[in-house]
Amino acid sequence: MISPPFSSASVAEMAEGRILAACHNGAYVIRFEGDVRLTLCTAIDDYFQRMFEDPEFASVWVDLCSAEGLDSTTLGLLAKLALTVKQRFGFQPAIYSCDPGINRLIKSMGFQRLFELREEVCGAPEEATAIPAVEGSEDVVKEKVIEAHRVLMELSPENRSRFRDLLNVLERS
Repeated sequence: MISPPFSSASVAEMAEGRILAACHNGAYVIRFEGDVRLTLCTAIDDYFQRMFEDPEFASVWVDLCSAEGLDSTTLGLLAKLALTVKQRFGFQPAIYSCDPGINRLIKSMGFQRLFELREEVCGAPEEATAIPAVEGSEDVVKEKVIEAHRVLMELSPENRSRFRDLLNVLERS
C-alpha cells in the first residue's frame, strides 16, 4: 500500500517529512517540510477537518517551499483540501512552491485549476508548530489512500490513467 514517490531530490538525500501549521484569526498556513508521505495522511486529513470546523476559518495557504518530496497520497489530500475550500467557502486556497521540480509535479496533477499557484516564497509566520501524528489503523490509512487517489483521478484523464492500476490493486487488497 505504498504511493509512488514524487520528488525533486533523491530518496537518500530527503529529510523525513513533517507538517507545521499556524493560525491567526481564522487565517491558516500549512507548511510541508522534507519528504511528506502517506504515513502522515491521517494527521493531515484530521487537521484539515478540524480547520474546516473552526467558525473563524477565513483562508488557507499551503507552503511547499521546504518540501523535498510529496507522494501521490499527499497530493490527493491537498487536492481534496482545495476542492472542499472551494465548495464550502467559495474561494481557492493559495499554494506556494519555490522548487522547479515540485512546481512541475503540482502542475502535472492539475493543481493550477484548484489553487492560486504562487511560485515564490511564502511570507508565512515562522511560529508554526508541528501537527501531531495521528495513529491510524491499516484499514483507516488504506481508505485515506484510496480516497486521495480517487480525488486525483477526477482531476484529469492523465491522472485517471496514471493511478488506475494502483487504485485497482488497493481496492482489491
